[in-house]
Parts: sequence; structure tokens; C-alpha cells
Amino acid sequence: MSKRYGSVTALDRVDLTVEAGEIFGFLGQNGAGKSTMINILLDFVRPTQGQVEIFGHDCHRESVSARRRMGVLPEGYDVYDRLTARQHIRFAMESKDADGDPMELLDRVGIADAADRQAGGFSKGMAQRLVLGMALVGDPDLLLLDEPTSGLDPNGAVTLREIIREENERGTTVFFSSHILEQVEAVCDRVGILHEGALVAIDTVEGLRSSAGGGTKLSITVADLDVVDLGVVEGIEGVESAWLEAAEDRVDVTCSNDAKMDVLVALDDVGVDVVNFETEEPSLEDLFVEYTGGHD
Repeated sequence: MSKRYGSVTALDRVDLTVEAGEIFGFLGQNGAGKSTMINILLDFVRPTQGQVEIFGHDCHRESVSARRRMGVLPEGYDVYDRLTARQHIRFAMESKDADGDPMELLDRVGIADAADRQAGGFSKGMAQRLVLGMALVGDPDLLLLDEPTSGLDPNGAVTLREIIREENERGTTVFFSSHILEQVEAVCDRVGILHEGALVAIDTVEGLRSSAGGGTKLSITVADLDVVDLGVVEGIEGVESAWLEAAEDRVDVTCSNDAKMDVLVALDDVGVDVVNFETEEPSLEDLFVEYTGGHD
């Protein structure tokens, strides 16, 4: 699926399937095309080429049917200052022609104790949870979350992630669009990386690590650096690079996950006394830089 605005390509031949029941992270820098993708899902924008389906419904020819299956937490939302939390949920129920108990939904998002408070006095985190509660009206099969943790303090972000996981455990599929890498890594089953309108990678975080060449860092503290032969280490299959950190009596190695034990065995075989070792997996941020070429 592609979307062009004149000579500008916002989305370039994006081919993506989100599995039912998963939390899918849609990751990209500002301007990568994430908002265009979401607007197409919501039928606010039509693709130039291709089509999008949600649970078998074409987002454009059957937009009403597709939207019935969705709950949306948009970026840049507003609440009605003078309406209470309970009134917001009732309004969403009337708009969706849905039944339910407003208090049950407010309890699910953790603000039942503020049901009769006016939303104008809510913190950013409480307002975010209120809008998420409105998105949950009608028990949608798909939650579409656009930058859901943006502007939240760390505690608020953690609370929102917990709510998202709980809803996913109820069977809801979650499409989590964000540029905040640590939030995506903390909650998502799979991740798609969008860069300049193109989907450059899609996999689990572990799968992305493997595809990017492993990148595990192994830090080995030894009793005597003088007996370390870097050539022996670098000759092991799966080792990408090795170097000495003399000030800390340490050998640092980047290698595939499978090569870690081979490195330790090889050092022991040549008489190196290993005092301690630690491994460090590349973060999603490291992988993002790898897949996007480090562009800002």
C-alpha cells in the first residue's frame, strides 16, 4: 500500500499483517509516515495504491464496519473540561450505540474514584486513561493507540502499559504507534520499523537482533590482560569484533548469542583466568539506529 501527496511519497509499498491477539509496535521517527498510516486505517485518507483491511473489512469500502471493530486513542486528544469522567464514558456509549456500565470501564482504566470529577482538573495521565476508557466502549477487537505515552511521566507510562497488557489479555489486538522506543520495547510482541515511508523491518525484538547480526556485547574481566590473544577471539565463528579495555582488565566482544560460550571456552583453553563476565543485549534503540542508518 502506498500514499503519495504530489511528488512526496508518505508511504512506500507498505506490506504489513498484524496478527489477531498481538500487541504490535509501529515505530518510526516523527515524519516517518506513522500518522498517514493511522489516518488510512481510520479512512480519513485514501491510499494512492493498494488497500487495507481490518478483520476482513476494507477500510474504505466498508469503513463503518471496520470502525465498529476499533477503539481509538488519538494523539492530541482533548477532553471536555466541564464533563465528568462518567459523562465522557456515557457520551462515548451513546455515540457508538453501545451498552455497558461506565463505572466498569472507569475501573478498568484505574480512575473509578474520579468518576464524578470534572475532567478539566485531571492530570495528563488521568485524561489519557479517560480517553482510553472511551476507546474501550463496546469492547473493540482492535485498539489503535497513537503515541499513547507521549507527555506522560514515567509512572503514568508504566500504568498505561499495564492497562494495555490487561486489555490484550482479554483478547484485544493492539496497534501501538510511537516514536518512544523504550515504550514499544516494554510492551509489544512484534515491532515494525517505518523509515521515510518504507517498512524497513518487522519482527520480534529478538528477531530484529538476529537479523541485524546479533550484536550481543560480552564483557569479560580477566586476571591478566597480557595473556589475552585477540586473534584467537576474533577467529571464533560468530564474533564480530573484540577489543581490550586495559583500565578495567576487561575484554569486550560483540558476537552472536550462540558464540558467547565459545569465546569463554577459547579463553580458558589458552590459559586466560576469567574473573567475571557480563552480557548486554542491544536495545531497541540500538536496533532502530541500525535499521534506519542512524538518520535523525
